[in-house]
Amino acid sequence: MTQELIKPRKLNPGDRVAAVSLSWGGPGEIPHRYEAGVRQLEAEFGVSVVAMPHALKPEEWLHRHPRARADDLMAAFEDPSIAAIVSTIGGDDSIRLLPYIDLDVIRSNPKIMMGYSDTTIALMACLKAGLVSFCGPAIMAGFAENGGMFPYMVESVRRTLCSSEPIGTIEPNADGWTVEFLDWADPENQERKRALNPSTGWRYLQGEGVRSGRLIGGCLEVFDWLRGTALWPDLDFWNDAILFLETAENAPPPEILTYALRALAAVGVLERLSGILLGRPGGGIPPDDFVNYDDALLSVVSGEYGLTDMPIVTRMDFGHTDPFFVMPYGVRAEIDCDAQTFSIVENAVVD
Repeated sequence: MTQELIKPRKLNPGDRVAAVSLSWGGPGEIPHRYEAGVRQLEAEFGVSVVAMPHALKPEEWLHRHPRARADDLMAAFEDPSIAAIVSTIGGDDSIRLLPYIDLDVIRSNPKIMMGYSDTTIALMACLKAGLVSFCGPAIMAGFAENGGMFPYMVESVRRTLCSSEPIGTIEPNADGWTVEFLDWADPENQERKRALNPSTGWRYLQGEGVRSGRLIGGCLEVFDWLRGTALWPDLDFWNDAILFLETAENAPPPEILTYALRALAAVGVLERLSGILLGRPGGGIPPDDFVNYDDALLSVVSGEYGLTDMPIVTRMDFGHTDPFFVMPYGVRAEIDCDAQTFSIVENAVVD
């Protein structure tokens, strides 16, 4: 990647944070869950959350009005009183916003944009516009965590968004992880902490020495929708990139990963990469089955395309299991295969 990306201003206490609903209308359907996320985000970081005009509309209305969702995003970028934008929740149709996203507006008004899952569309739009953006917690998932936010996630948000220092080494979460489903529609569940599975660390599948590159990726299924669209990065943009991918809560099988990797090879991306990072599979897949995703990666990258030296790290703490760390798009990271460490070696925001 040769393009120099714009880094947004860091998040400070007192900042106004825009809430945008880019896909599913979760806040309108389950308002108490949205309100819990707003409370916890504001209390922990000293910011004030401002819902954009259509963010709290009913789910069915938002589904019928993709332009209104995109208009909220554009308005949040253009509003000089807004310091950061956070997605309320994901969904499955923000690809419909593409005709209404103005990359010039994003480029001319750089600020923090964060979310995950279906928000991958907006994050890749920021990347295409030349702005660093952030795969991280949403208001209703992450910031609204039952019984309070996970310290691992909070610490990552602080290091990534609130400091202009290099982010540094990311340690695996050691305190347990979860995908337990507690129905958000039941307000009593909000204060009930989810059960945790033991943390077993990340798995370094192959590679030697140290490899570095800028981070590009997102939710696998959504990321794959973008191939061939105006938001897909130019081929040279992928040179020495570190690809990060994670799978959503619908638990796509390993074959979906296989097909996506083959498609990346077919369009000339796979061989250009400096490394691949895979988040812990989402959707309640039994931990004993995680190896099937590891095998799918190795089968394609090493077996079919002979990229035996490419570093691959799996079962990492980002994506659709909690807690997770923030992954900044376009920022340089480093995989040390011998020491088995992963670091984000530069800052993602500026003073």
